Amino acid sequence: MAESRGHFVSALILLAAMLLVPSSGYAQIAPSMPSSRMITDDQLTRAVSDCTRTSVGFAPLNDLSGGLYNGYEGGLYLGSSNEPPLDYKWMGRAHTSRVQPLNQNGQPDPNGRIVLLSIGMSNTTQEFSTFKSMADVDPQKNPRLTIVDGAQGGQDAETIRNPNAPFWTIVDQRLVAAGVSPNQVQTAWLKEAIAGENRPFPNDAMGLRDALRDIVVIMQARYPNLQIVYMASRIYAGYASTKLNPEPYAYQSGFAVKWLIDENINSNGSGPWLAWGPYLWADGTKPRSDGLTWLCSDFQSDGTHPATSGRQKVATMLLDFFKTNESARPWFLR
Repeated sequence: MAESRGHFVSALILLAAMLLVPSSGYAQIAPSMPSSRMITDDQLTRAVSDCTRTSVGFAPLNDLSGGLYNGYEGGLYLGSSNEPPLDYKWMGRAHTSRVQPLNQNGQPDPNGRIVLLSIGMSNTTQEFSTFKSMADVDPQKNPRLTIVDGAQGGQDAETIRNPNAPFWTIVDQRLVAAGVSPNQVQTAWLKEAIAGENRPFPNDAMGLRDALRDIVVIMQARYPNLQIVYMASRIYAGYASTKLNPEPYAYQSGFAVKWLIDENINSNGSGPWLAWGPYLWADGTKPRSDGLTWLCSDFQSDGTHPATSGRQKVATMLLDFFKTNESARPWFLR
């Protein structure tokens, strides 16, 4: 009986996440959910951010270079560094040089398109859609670049690691709606988490790493010209009032990304080149080395999903990254 109640609570948590996001990200799969398992609006309004939890005391990974967290090295890349090893960086340059306009059959065409695609969950689509609206009107953006938001609400890493998940069909529909094909997808932004995560570290991060690996394999199969996958972990979740993905799991998701990229480095980078996009986590109101903070007002009432200011914060970081990073600016800029 206790186990059944546990499964029921987990289901409620996941459904809450699905319902808290804009309908455009979830409406296409919601009708398949039995009505007896739906959560009422009254239940959702009870989620109130804990605005007193302005810090959890963890050092952001990019500020932990040379340090340890529970015995595991910090830094964004192998060797506790915030920069990839030189040979891996050169490998990234080779992948960058292959990004070029392609026609719908995937053949080089100066009149073709380069597609930047997002893959992920509710936070991903909320942040990336804001980035897309900013980037599409930026005069510096490459006119041959098409940005497509494939991320969808309620679709966590365990769900979309299944190659037959409806998530992937909806991504295909969004590519078609944008006038492009899977063959033209050459770059992507991947940000995922596991809903209701409760395993102790490092098991939680290892589990997410394995799911992310499966997702990258699916992406490689579906998008044969995929060259680069930029990865991200969660934003701060100290204000969270649900068990969807609170701290310390949001912070520890950074290790999942780090370990998958390190694994790719050690395997000589077969498949698409994996690298960090902007690292998004900061310890609440405590400024990290570059000044990034997360205020309670940056979040919706659940303390998990970003409010308008939070979305704009991530979107601004993304736009700056794509315009300045050496692996991105050659194909992102005009």
